[in-house]
Parts: sequence; C-alpha cells; structure tokens
Amino acid sequence: MKLQLYQIDAFTDTMFGGNPACVVPLKDWLSDETLLNISRENSVAETAFFIDKGDRIHLRWFTPEIEMDLCGHATLATAHCLKSILDYPKDEITFETLSGDLTVFVENGRYHLDFPSRMPTASDLPKIIEKALNIQPREVHKSRDYLLVYDSEEEIRNIKIDRPIFDQINLDPGGVIITAEGESCDFVSRFFTPQASILEDPVTGSAHCSLIPFWSARLQKEELTAIQISDRLGKLYCKNQKDRVIISGQAKTYSKGHLWTE
Repeated sequence: MKLQLYQIDAFTDTMFGGNPACVVPLKDWLSDETLLNISRENSVAETAFFIDKGDRIHLRWFTPEIEMDLCGHATLATAHCLKSILDYPKDEITFETLSGDLTVFVENGRYHLDFPSRMPTASDLPKIIEKALNIQPREVHKSRDYLLVYDSEEEIRNIKIDRPIFDQINLDPGGVIITAEGESCDFVSRFFTPQASILEDPVTGSAHCSLIPFWSARLQKEELTAIQISDRLGKLYCKNQKDRVIISGQAKTYSKGHLWTE
C-alpha cells in the first residue's frame, strides 16, 4: 500500500526550527501495530495520522513508542498540511481525538489551536526526578506532566539530565517540564520524556496546556508569548481562556513523499 507522507516543522517560521512532525493521510485506519511501526521508521517525536470525515478530521498521534492522548505540534503540522498542501477549504478545522474535539483556526499563516486547559497543582518532587537533575527547582507542580519552576532563564538553559537515572521514571504518557520567566518573552520552557527515543522534545504544544494557565495566573496576563529554548527553538503565542487555552504558531513544510506498507 502506497501512502502520502509529509514532514513539517511546527511552531516556527524558519526551516530546521521548531519541532518536526510527520503527517500521514489515510482513507481507513491501519492496525495500531502498523501505525506504530511507521512512527518508529519516521524517527521523529510524533507522527500524526488522519482521516478526513468531511465535517471533521479524525486525528491520532504516535511517538516511536506509544499512542499519545494529546500532541500540539503534530496537530499544528496536520492543520498546515491540510491547508497549505491538500487545499482544505475551511479556515476552521475540527479534529476528533482522544482528548475530545479540538479546533484549529487558520489566519494569515498562523495556526491557533484551541486545547483543554490543564492547570497544575502543587506537588512533591519524586526522588528519582530530583536525582536526575543537576539543578533543583524552586517549586514543583503537576497535571499530566510534572512542572518544575526555576528562578531564571539561565537556569533553564543550564539544566542537564542524567539519562540513566531519568529513564527509571515511568510517567507514561507524561513528561517533565522545566520553566521560568523569560528574558525576551513571558516564559521559557524545556520538556523531557523518560524512556523515549528522543529525550528532549524541541517544542511541546501539549505542555503549554499547563504552562499557559500557570503563567497566566502568576503574571496576571491573559495573553503571553513563550519560547521553548531547545536547540531547534520554538515560539508560541498563548491565550488563557478559563477551561481552554489557545496555542498559536506557524509552520514550514520540509518534505513531501510516499511510504509503502505491506
């Protein structure tokens, strides 16, 4: 079976920036094993598979290891694929997902993701995470992911992870967010996933489901700018809307091609 395959850099307006995701349109669902094998072969953090159902798009996300319940950058990449490559006629795209219906609005080359808010609450830091960090956080909070708050952007840049220790953690499907107020934006972050083939995710839209309400409350602002300061760097434009968050960004198409399955 021959399938289309697109690779798109999300949350960036620069080639080789942001977070790469593969997007595969389908007419019918393949087995979960096949979807996982395709994701492993693609060797990016997330591969998005979708079926166009007319009034909505059925969307699923796979890492090389597991199916995810929510992924921001691969959702943005899918919206970009639909609009810029496949000529999808609507500027409002509704995705049917494991996290419910998600809407993406497209305006002037920017994609606005309407995602659920996941306000983290104060938490203790598991000893195993503490041992894996070279710098300890000032505060610890948790929703799906652990959210560790630091004093400065410099500390975020200087965090190092002891991977053999970190990989002993089982947070399936979550990870660890480290964050601080930004020097040229409202807040910065980095994101790490234990036991994953890619330890540090370049830009993590789903992590901002917690980062946005947290920093909105902390900074007393409903609209914020954020930078995920990985090596590839990603810029996100954020709005806090009670039980929803709007995560906005741009995307660049890297490649178009095909894959074959048995």
